[in-house]
Amino acid sequence: MDVGVRDLRNRTAEVIAAVEAGERVTLTVRGAPVADIVPHGRRSRWLDGAWLEAELVEAAADPGLADELAAAGRTLDEDFGGLR
Repeated sequence: MDVGVRDLRNRTAEVIAAVEAGERVTLTVRGAPVADIVPHGRRSRWLDGAWLEAELVEAAADPGLADELAAAGRTLDEDFGGLR
């Protein structure tokens, strides 16, 4: 949903309801986007390793990268696994 800054004053409750429902709202000034109003939430500090590996394999950014990351992950687990 795009909402002009002037229109926001008249539709505040509607915009807040949309954001609460999970929608991202783009705030515009004279039609140009200036900000995004997004649902508040906690961001995950870490990405799940299996998810990241699957995403990289699917994107095929570098065919050998997934194997290298898996090996690096095993090394990190061996070195720092006890810190979790």
